Amino acid sequence: MNNQAGKKIGNSTGIFLLSFERELMEDLRYPIGPFQPKSPLTESERKQLIRQIAETPSLLRKAIANLDDAKLDTPYRPGGWTVRQVVHHLPDSHLNSYVRFKLALTEHEPTIRPYEQQQWAEMPEAKNAPVDISLDLLETLHRRWVIVLEHLSPADFARTLLHPESGTMNLDRLLQLYAWHGRHHVAHITELRKRNGW
Repeated sequence: MNNQAGKKIGNSTGIFLLSFERELMEDLRYPIGPFQPKSPLTESERKQLIRQIAETPSLLRKAIANLDDAKLDTPYRPGGWTVRQVVHHLPDSHLNSYVRFKLALTEHEPTIRPYEQQQWAEMPEAKNAPVDISLDLLETLHRRWVIVLEHLSPADFARTLLHPESGTMNLDRLLQLYAWHGRHHVAHITELRKRNGW
């Protein structure tokens, strides 16, 4: 009887620990929560999202300030990208987004091309290059991108593109996605720093 009770407690404890580990991993993957788009957006919400995109490069620069190579090469979570890979991923991703915006603004519902972000993150420059290269690129890219965004009308934000995997989406959704995306990855780094006392 005691052995059976012990087994049950052991099994339920094991299940609890697995569940806790899964939850913790989800928290580490989504420190600001998963992407949750809203529709429709108000003009003031769009302005706030554009401001978030404008702030991303400086927030990223601040997030990695004073990190040495050993810290830059630390994964932000078990099995995740290193801080360096996260930094290089942001301009890779946002360059693709910038091009997608321009295509949607200049063509009728263009079909965009996805890219293999995991494989891009494994390329030599993403794993080894100095982070300043990507910080400078992100800063310049966002300056251009924000100029475009600030001049768009509500009708422009309603323009659509076709993603082969995700279907049709409008620029309002992409605006929300990339404002979230920048904050999401910056939080990967800032949360790692808090956990490690950096």
